Parts: sequence; C-alpha cells; structure tokens
Amino acid sequence: MNTQRWMSRQFFTFYLTWGIFLPYWTGWMINSKGVSVAEASLIMSLGLVIRGLSTLFAFPYLSSKFSSKMLLNGMGIGTFLAILLCIPASSYWTLMAVVLLLHFFYPTLMPALDTAAGVLVQNKQLKHYGKSRSWGSLGFVIGGLILTLFTSKLGDGVIIWALLIGLFLLIGLGMLKAPDVLSNKPKPLPADRGAMLKLFKVKHFGLVLVIVILLQAAHASYYNYGYIFLQEIDAPKSWIGAIMNIGVIAEILFFLVADRLFRNVSVGTMLATAALGSTIRWLLVFAFPSVAVFSVSQLLHACSFAMGHYAFMQYLIKNIAPKDVPKAQGIYSALALSWSTAVFTLFGGFLYEIDPRYAFLGMIVCTIPSFIVALVYRKIQKNDRSAQSSLAS
Repeated sequence: MNTQRWMSRQFFTFYLTWGIFLPYWTGWMINSKGVSVAEASLIMSLGLVIRGLSTLFAFPYLSSKFSSKMLLNGMGIGTFLAILLCIPASSYWTLMAVVLLLHFFYPTLMPALDTAAGVLVQNKQLKHYGKSRSWGSLGFVIGGLILTLFTSKLGDGVIIWALLIGLFLLIGLGMLKAPDVLSNKPKPLPADRGAMLKLFKVKHFGLVLVIVILLQAAHASYYNYGYIFLQEIDAPKSWIGAIMNIGVIAEILFFLVADRLFRNVSVGTMLATAALGSTIRWLLVFAFPSVAVFSVSQLLHACSFAMGHYAFMQYLIKNIAPKDVPKAQGIYSALALSWSTAVFTLFGGFLYEIDPRYAFLGMIVCTIPSFIVALVYRKIQKNDRSAQSSLAS
C-alpha cells in the first residue's frame, strides 16, 4: 500500500477536526450550553491539566503496551464517545466531567500520529514526514473555513455535529488496512527511573524550557477567546474562520522556509525574536480592537508560535540524545503546551470578564519575561561560541 498517502490522509483527517475544536470549542460551550466565560475558562484550564497528564504519563505507558494502530483507533473512539456525551450534558458539572474526559483522549492523537509516522520513517516506509504533516496543516485550515460557512448560517450549535462527523470519518479510515508495521506490538524496554529529571542536567535545557513555556502560555487567550473576541468586535461570522486561519497559514509558510533561512541562526536569537513578535502581536490586539488589525496581527503567529517551536526543536536536535527526545517532547507538551496554558487560560478569562482587550494585553506578562530570558540565553550562547573559538585557536 502507499504509506505516504495513508499517513497524509490520517494527518489531514485528524487536523480537520482539530481545526474545528481548538478555535471554536470554547465558543460552543458559551453559546450553546450557556456557560459564562469564566466557567468555560475553568473547564478548558482543567482540560489542559488532564491533557498534560495524559501526554506525559498515559500516552508513553499505553504506547509501550499497544500497537500504533490500536492506540490510534482506541483514542479516536474514546474521543468520539466523549463528544457524544457532551450533547445530553445539561448541568455545568456534567459538562465539565465529559469535557475533561475528552481532554484525556483527544490530544493524545497528536503524539500518536507522530509516533506512527516515526515508526514508518524508521522502517523506511515513509520518505517524507514533512510532506505528510503538511496535509495536517491544510486539514486544519480547511476545517475552520468550512465550519465558518455553516456557523454563519446555522449558528454555533453546528460545531459539535461537525466534530462528530469528522471523528467518525477519522475512526472509519483508521479501521481500514494500515501499514503492517503499525500493527506490531512494541517490544518492552528496560525501565529508566529518573530519566526525565536527568534531562535537566543537559546544558541549558531548563533555561530554554522556561522560555518556551512562557512563549506558549502567551497563546492562552488567543486559543480560548479569539473566536468570541472576533464576535465582540463585530467580525462577520462568515469571515471568522478565514481570520483565525491567517495565523495557521503564516505558520505553514514559516516552516516551509525555516530550514533554509534560519539554519545558521542561534536558538537564542530565534527565541528572542519570537518573544518580541509575540509582545507586539498582543499589544496590537489590545490597542486597536478592530477586525483589520486583528487580521494583520495573525501574521505574527509565525513568530509567536512557529519560530518559538522551531527554535526548541533545533535545541533538541543539537543537544538532546535521540533516545531522550521523546521524554523531552513529553515535558514540553505537558509544561508548555498544556499546564502553563491552563494557568493563563484562567488568568485570561478573569481579564476578559473585565474587558475583552485585557485578556490579550495580559499575555505580555509571559512574553516580556521570555524576551529577557531569551536575551540572557543568547548572550550565554555567544560566550560559549567565543570560548570554543579561543580553545580551537
């Protein structure tokens, strides 16, 4: 079978649903279930805590027990059932319970898909990981754009049905024939206690981790309140999906040129640039609450997210042993992409209740410290290179 096409199809289908969930789920809870912004913030924040625990502990454990195909199908079915349970959830607490269950299953599909792709690459059955992953980014954009057409006509109630249809498609495709190697049960590995803590002994790992944690946390208000903020500033519903996807398109374009343009740029310089771009982005949204300025600010997603993520990946490639990269990714996923975002989702929700613009302004409490620490790290890198040059001469 054509494994390149199979992997591209799985990435595309998953991110098609993720392009619906990530920008619109908070809005669905607020507009369809009648919860307040603060209540939705608490649910999403706790959900990110569960997501961090799932990706840091549950996913690695399950990966050692089940094949990639079985894990993908199991997590897909669990996600579908959790979303289905959201429909009859009539109270705040029952809604919270099923959304937390959703956060246990759904986000683990991301590392599960990357793991499947990695297995195929290692077995020389997938030549171009980047090519397949780009189909995921395309799916994210298409999912948001298509949903916008339906929400503008039918309202936000259609969001959950779009998710269910997308996940039904994902599960159905997952049940079809997959590359044989993905059905193999993994071989048990000897336990390595304290392996994650040993990563902090790697040169500057803790420092770089602090920077990316702050950088990713600064997206909390955007991810959770960007959709309802655009409604607040009277963006036409038919435009919202396109506006939200400007950032994704900027991200895709960055990754297409990153290896060529930033190969010789230091990690510290990229992290500082990302923090500066992020600061400018949130200041623009705060100072000029208009659809036009919000749309332009979306281009800075190439800095605030893409460059920061790319810089961290470059650090891992250059400094972390291959066997420890999955553990480093687990720490990054839990601390930067989940738990820190959970904390600042609550913070952003509190500010949003005062004034929607404050939710975005508040994110500079992350970006300014990350910029300062990145400059410190950049200077350390420069001193390290000078010392190495002196020794070489």
